[in-house]
Amino acid sequence: MQAEKVDVLVIGAGPAGTVAASIINQAGFKVAIVEKEKFPRFVIGESLLPKCMEPLEEAGFLEVLQKQGYQEKFGAKFVNSEEQVMDFNFANQFGNGRTWTWQVKRADFDKVLADEVERMGVPVAYETAVTAIKFDGTNSVTTVVEKSGAERNIEARFIVDASGYGRVIPRLFNLDRPSNLAPRKAFFTHIEDGRRANYIEPNRILIVDHKPGVWAWCIPFSDGISSCGFVGYPEFFDDFAGSLEEQLRSIIATEWSLADRFKECKFIFEPRILQGYSISTEKFFGDGFVLTGNVTEFLDPIFSSGVTLATVSSQLAANLAIRQLKGESVDWQKEYTDTMMIGVDTFRSYVMAWYDGTLQKIFFSGERNEEVTTQICSVLAGYVWDQENPYVKNHATCLQRLVRLIEVSKKLNQS
Repeated sequence: MQAEKVDVLVIGAGPAGTVAASIINQAGFKVAIVEKEKFPRFVIGESLLPKCMEPLEEAGFLEVLQKQGYQEKFGAKFVNSEEQVMDFNFANQFGNGRTWTWQVKRADFDKVLADEVERMGVPVAYETAVTAIKFDGTNSVTTVVEKSGAERNIEARFIVDASGYGRVIPRLFNLDRPSNLAPRKAFFTHIEDGRRANYIEPNRILIVDHKPGVWAWCIPFSDGISSCGFVGYPEFFDDFAGSLEEQLRSIIATEWSLADRFKECKFIFEPRILQGYSISTEKFFGDGFVLTGNVTEFLDPIFSSGVTLATVSSQLAANLAIRQLKGESVDWQKEYTDTMMIGVDTFRSYVMAWYDGTLQKIFFSGERNEEVTTQICSVLAGYVWDQENPYVKNHATCLQRLVRLIEVSKKLNQS
């Protein structure tokens, strides 16, 4: 069987794959994408961060995305069971980061990106699964199977694995490693949000501190539909019985910020469950390949980091791959893995601080230092590589230190 020959094979047609493919294609290299699923397809990760607008722009996607009429997102609002509110506005952040982004239905968003990269000249083979990869130095031969059962080979000088939860190369070469985050479960659906206009700032994303270890999201879209879900330790969901829809309706009814808004509203699809999603990998690159997006490491949906890590990693990987293809020397450990881990580890510190209650003590303390708020806001906007920001540079210790200061201040005020 005669093999197709390309410079770069991209596995996966999600945001990570299309960003990488577009950037490499623009540099004049021949690129092809294989995608196991048929698009459009549902996936979570519906609230973007301003930082991801930069790789989307370099990939040439902003113009087509701006035509879609997606719900604009200018910040994030956190609330708790005591009806306390912490509101972050991306316009008030440390540094000069972007101040807005979008809330999107990923089925549509990902299809727009994939269609646009095809329009740019990159072929996308849907319903095509990778079954084997053989490396010869940096060159490779990838065997794929199409929906019809037909098998073919693709020769490439380099592979970008952007396969997301499919984790093609980590699974083929036994690179998966467990995350250090506790196992959690997400339970969610899309809902007709007909009462939206009755609420203050109805189009804002809402993150709800439901109870210790459990939180909820409400992500409004521009078409009157909202994404709603709960995330928590698996045992929390055992207290609710009935069908999946009955269970989720019962959970929503216990949350003051969502109960009236979604009471008796129509569910667009039967609620879905995602669990055991936090995962890591032994290495981010090897001879002839690089892992991007969720293939490297997926943390948790709490701060909407998924698409940002996916697109930023693909932007960086694509530019490094271009250099390598041109014959330049690339230090993948230093220039890719070490760089990406700055952002991953920063997000990880904030995820862990959310689940151990540290961030709630800060957000709902009643005390607000504007300088600190702007620095944390920049993290929430996705600027987790900015070493000028002390809440990035000192992410492992700064939040706990801030809590201690808040507690001391409260004691002084009470004395």
